[in-house]
Amino acid sequence: MPSIPHLSFALILTALVSCAAPIANAIDFSQLGFNRASTADSLLPVEDAFRSSAVVMTSERLRVRLDIAPATFIYRDKVTLAIAPPAAVQLGAFVLPPGEVKPNTARPDGSIGDVAIYHGQVEFDVPLQRQSAPAATALTLLVSYQGCAERGICYPPVTQPFELTLPAVDVQPVAAPVSTNSPAPAPVVTTPQDAIAAQLATLSLPAAFALFVGFGLLLALTPCIFPMIPILSGIIVGHGQTVSTRRALALSSSYVVAMALTYAIVGLIAGLFGANLQLAFQHPLILTLFAAIFVALALSMFGLYDLQLPSSLQTRLTRWGNRGNQLGGGGSLLGAAIMGGLSALIVGPCIAPPLMGALLFIGHSGDALLGFTALFGLGLGMGAPLLVIGSALGQWLPRAGGWMNTVKTLFGVVLLGVAIVMLERILPSGVTLWLWGTLLIVTSVAVLDVLTPLAASASGWQQVKRGVGVMVLIYGTLMLIGAAAGGRDPWQPLRGLVTSASPVAATVQFQPIKTLTQLDQALAAARERGQPTLLDVTADWCVTCRELEAQTFPDATVAAALRSLNVLRVDVTANDRDDQALMRQFEIIGPPMLLFFNANGQERRELRVVGFITPADLVAQVRHLAP
Repeated sequence: MPSIPHLSFALILTALVSCAAPIANAIDFSQLGFNRASTADSLLPVEDAFRSSAVVMTSERLRVRLDIAPATFIYRDKVTLAIAPPAAVQLGAFVLPPGEVKPNTARPDGSIGDVAIYHGQVEFDVPLQRQSAPAATALTLLVSYQGCAERGICYPPVTQPFELTLPAVDVQPVAAPVSTNSPAPAPVVTTPQDAIAAQLATLSLPAAFALFVGFGLLLALTPCIFPMIPILSGIIVGHGQTVSTRRALALSSSYVVAMALTYAIVGLIAGLFGANLQLAFQHPLILTLFAAIFVALALSMFGLYDLQLPSSLQTRLTRWGNRGNQLGGGGSLLGAAIMGGLSALIVGPCIAPPLMGALLFIGHSGDALLGFTALFGLGLGMGAPLLVIGSALGQWLPRAGGWMNTVKTLFGVVLLGVAIVMLERILPSGVTLWLWGTLLIVTSVAVLDVLTPLAASASGWQQVKRGVGVMVLIYGTLMLIGAAAGGRDPWQPLRGLVTSASPVAATVQFQPIKTLTQLDQALAAARERGQPTLLDVTADWCVTCRELEAQTFPDATVAAALRSLNVLRVDVTANDRDDQALMRQFEIIGPPMLLFFNANGQERRELRVVGFITPADLVAQVRHLAP
């Protein structure tokens, strides 16, 4: 068997070098203090110094919150509330918190004296007096305030409007929080991710770690983690017949811990600097490179060659306790750790409420330690099933004989499937359908021996193998036929032969936008028509986005509900400056995400959808958006 001792090392080195550019492009180094025009004494703009939010607590009570940046303060006597006319609601008598008395302080009118000011965060309730019938009532709350920086520079007065809807009086109190489009240092509890961010702010390190381990266990049941199962399995199987349960557990632990650390580090970068490295790693060149790596690993499983580290490096690693360093075959703890870290970056860029909630908390609070602990716990929770699977493989794998070669060959096929999953993000659906069909046909012939005559004395297992091979051959053939007929879905390969898109589904026409300016123009046009807006944030490499395209948007009830909306779509596949600016403006960590705007062009943040949503739930969200 030919040996290519340096191939694995070269592949990994090339991969790591290729990662440098996305990392550099993803991070805004001016935020790290490398911009000479920025100093620690720079004055914050007023929208960053002071943020406000309003929450509907009951049918007759509001809650207002002011978030004040460090080194700034707000004058207590400059905090006022009003309801914009016309309105069937009046403000009741409310009491502001006492505040902190600051002696010999400059007032906005230029005089000097003792004044009451607010630092940090201020929250108070506001009673309402309703004048009309006890039905759901809309109102516009105007929150006004003024403050200064500690260095002696005062800001102009600010008035922030909030569109709120009070529930009917005879309905039990329902929380209906609303916030502005601008992000706040501590998010208002409106969406699941905001609720998680707010809850995280109240937790200790151990409690945050335990909570996010639980979130990770729930995420492990989603498609986010599925592509990692064959990768880890291939690492363990590649170790050969000498693998033990203890060794399999060590390899699995190395993979999972590296994956969890990568999630935590990437999360810190995204939360503190607004750069999502997982998005940066979805560049077509990087996806193609790692698809090629999986193909190379698969070919080594087939016995075409051995992938090894250079002998000198093998010797050093052996001294460190990593025995059997066949990186491509999966023998070394270092190899498993590298694959775990890369898998977190490239294979599973899933955005879910727990992950987004942690990132929002990090970005708003700057508490790196608590955020890192939570994200590390999330990664460990997601990797827990991998530990179980890896340990089980170490116990159940055959120790010697032809079975071991068969198992390695099967896992080689699985790794080729992982390579296709990588390419699905950048290739047309018809091309990937053809690749799946080709893989199944080749597997049925070369691995399952479907064309080899079956002896009369064949055992039951050989007959089962033949039956599976025939089914795989048939399905692979159907995939090729479907690809030729314009099919796109591997689970419904012949759909293209039946009909084209249904007339109902065709009525959902998303208007593509790219920049914040285009979004503002589209919202202004919808506002003139009195039309609410739905913004779909998507990307070519987003697996869940494809699920929405295949299952949710074509649904007849969804199409009917969206017909009355101004439906927009922004594609962040390129992750360029325009994409990053839009995502930063609306605190979007990554796709998929659905944003809802009322007829006035203001976002209804409590209706945000992160991840997959069923047709029925989406229709319900649209109904909540209706005026």
